Amino acid sequence: MERRLITFIVASSVFFFVYITLRSRFGAPPVNPDPAVVEVPADDSQTPAVDGQGQNPVLPDPTGKQEPADDGTAATDTVAAEIKRPENTEWMTVGSMDADEGYYMLVTLCSKGAGVERVELTERGSNNELKYRRVDVTSGYLGYFAGSDLEDTDGVLVNVVGTGTPAATAGIKVGDVIVGIDGVAVASRDDLVEMLSETKPGQKIEVELTRAAKTETLTAELTEHPLDLMRLARDGGPDQVPGNLTRLSCLLTLARVNEERIGDGNVSMSGLTDPMQLNWDVVKESGGASFSVELSKAEMAAVGGDALKISRSYKLSKESYALDLGVQVDNLGATKQDIGVRLEGANGISLEGWWYSTKISPNWGGAAARDIVYKTKSSGHVMVSGFELLKAAKKEERPTANPTLPRFGMTPLLFADDGADDSRDLSYVGVDSQYFTVAYVPVEGQSSLTSLERGGAGIASDPAGIIRHQERAVNSTFYVDTLSEKLEPGESMRQDLRLFAGPKYTELLTEYGLQDCIYYGWFSAIAKFLGSLLHGLSGVGNYALAIILLTLIVRGCMFPLSRKAAVNAQRMQELAPEMKKINEKYKDDMEGKLKAQRELQQRVGFNPLAGCLPMFIQLPIFLGLYRTLSVNIEMRQQPAFSFSDWASNLAGPDKLAYWGDWLWEYLSGRGTGWLGPYFNVL
Repeated sequence: MERRLITFIVASSVFFFVYITLRSRFGAPPVNPDPAVVEVPADDSQTPAVDGQGQNPVLPDPTGKQEPADDGTAATDTVAAEIKRPENTEWMTVGSMDADEGYYMLVTLCSKGAGVERVELTERGSNNELKYRRVDVTSGYLGYFAGSDLEDTDGVLVNVVGTGTPAATAGIKVGDVIVGIDGVAVASRDDLVEMLSETKPGQKIEVELTRAAKTETLTAELTEHPLDLMRLARDGGPDQVPGNLTRLSCLLTLARVNEERIGDGNVSMSGLTDPMQLNWDVVKESGGASFSVELSKAEMAAVGGDALKISRSYKLSKESYALDLGVQVDNLGATKQDIGVRLEGANGISLEGWWYSTKISPNWGGAAARDIVYKTKSSGHVMVSGFELLKAAKKEERPTANPTLPRFGMTPLLFADDGADDSRDLSYVGVDSQYFTVAYVPVEGQSSLTSLERGGAGIASDPAGIIRHQERAVNSTFYVDTLSEKLEPGESMRQDLRLFAGPKYTELLTEYGLQDCIYYGWFSAIAKFLGSLLHGLSGVGNYALAIILLTLIVRGCMFPLSRKAAVNAQRMQELAPEMKKINEKYKDDMEGKLKAQRELQQRVGFNPLAGCLPMFIQLPIFLGLYRTLSVNIEMRQQPAFSFSDWASNLAGPDKLAYWGDWLWEYLSGRGTGWLGPYFNVL
C-alpha cells in the first residue's frame, strides 16, 4: 500500500513538472495576477461615484435604517445658504514612506466622511528594506493615487500622492493625469493597474502625464509594495472575495440627539443628514490633519436637535504604530442638547493568505481571517469570530436590508452600560488577523476607555454575496458609542483615543495593552519557550535553517522517550506469539485470559503503559512546536533561500508555480479549491 502511494505521488509530481515545462515553452505564457493591483469583480464595489469620478468608499444610504429612507437631500437646498461645504472630495496623507523621516506608517485620509481609506506599514529593517511588505506581490510599487477615471478623456486622475513614495520622489503631484507608462497609453485605472502588475521592484519606468494642459514625462524607480494593512475592498486583489463592501474605516455619525437614538442594528439615524456622506472641511497640519463639518438647525430638526459642529483630528508620531484620533462636538444652537457619537471601527484589514493560514482560535467554531477582539475589566479578553458574525447575518431575516451597508445587531453587544463600571472599562476593541491587529486603545497615560457606552460587532459585507468555502474572508468590523453628554449652548464634548495598527510582536502589543491578542492555545508556555529558542537560533542568519535546528533539538531531547516507546513496541511484538496462544487457550474465558496476560507480562518484566506514556509526554511539546511556527510573526516574509524567489515566505506555501489561470476552479480556487492557486512542493 505504501509503495503504491509513494509511486502515485512521485508520478503525479513528475507529470505536473513536465506539463508546466512544456506549457511554458510551447503554450501561451500564463498571466500571474498581481494581488496588489488586480481588481475585484465590479459587483463587489457597490458604491456610486464621488463627484462623478471613480468609486465612492462611503456607501450611499445615510439613513442607518436597513430599508429605503430619506437621505437628507430634501433639506440640502434649504441649508445651502446657511452652510457652504466643499463640493469636491479631497485626499491627504499622514506619515511617510521615506526611511529618513522615521515614520512607521503612511495613512491616507478622505474628506468624504473624514474616514481612513488606507494604512500602509513603512517601517524599515536593518538593511533599509521594508520590514512588512506584501508577501503575495512580486510587481513594483509606484504609489497609491486613489485614482479615478476621467469622463471626457483617457487617463487616470491622481487624487493623492503619499510622502516618500516612488511617485512623490519622481515628482508626480495631485491633479496630474497619468496618460502613459513606458510609451503605452493609459486609458483607465484598470489599464494603469495592469501595466504596473508587469513591473518589478527596482525597475525604472517612464510616466507620461498631463499637468496644466502640458504633457510631461517623469522617471520613477519602483520599490517593493509596503503592506497595506487597511485598504478598500476593491483594492484587495485576487485574495478579496465578492460580497465584501468597499467602505472607509473609522467613520463617524451621531448616536444620540436628545430623545432620538440610533439602533444597535442601524448604521445611522433615520432622517439625519449623515456626516458620513458629507465632504468635510480639511486643514492639513504637521504630522496630521483636522476635519470639521457643521449641521444646521434645519438639518438637525429632523432628529429633534439644534445646530452642531463636529470636528475630527488625526495625528501620527514618528516611530509609532498608533494614530491619535480626536472627536469633538460643539453645540452651536440656542438650546441644550443631549449628544452621543458613534465611531465605526476598522474594516478592510489585509486578507493575505486567508485561504491557507491557520489562525488559532479559543472558540470551538474556529477563527476567520478577520475576527473581532475586545477586553473589558469584567469580561477579560474575548474573540468574536467572523464565522459567527456571518452565520448570524445569514440566519437573520432582513428582507428590506440594504446590501451596500454594514450589518450590525445580529449578535449580542460586545459591551454595554448595564450599571456596572467594570462592563464599560474597555482596554481595547478591534479587528484581529493572523499576524496583525488594528484596534482602538486608550490614549497615552490612560489604562482604559471609560467614556464609551456600548459597542457592537458586525460585518461590512453582503451576507448573500459571500459564497460557501469563502466565509473566512468576510469583512468583520465593529462600532463604539460614546456616553451622551448634555451640552448647553456654546459647550462641547470630546473623545480621544488611538488607533493601533501594527504587527503582533509581544513587546509591541504589551506597550498598548494588546498582548492577549497573541493566542497560542493549549500548552502556550511550551510554545512561548520554543519561540524564544527559535528567535535565538535565527542568529545563524536564516530562519529555514533555524527551524531545522529547532526541530533537531526538540527531536534530540525527545529521543530517550522515543527510544523507550520503540523498545516497548519491539518487546510487544516479541510477545505476540505467546499472547496468541493465550487468546486461543482462553477463547471463551475473558477473566482467565486477562489473568494469564498479566502473569506473562510480570514474568518477562513488560509494562504495556511504558510505550503509551512517552507518547503522551511528547504530544504537548510537538503541539507547542507547531503552534510556535503557526503564530510567530518572525516566520512571515522570511525566505528559505536568499538566492531564489521560491519559498520566499516561510509563513505560507512555497508557491513553486502558479496554475490558477488554467486549472479547474474546484482544484485551484482560493478557499473553494482542493489544491489552491499554486503548485507547492513543500
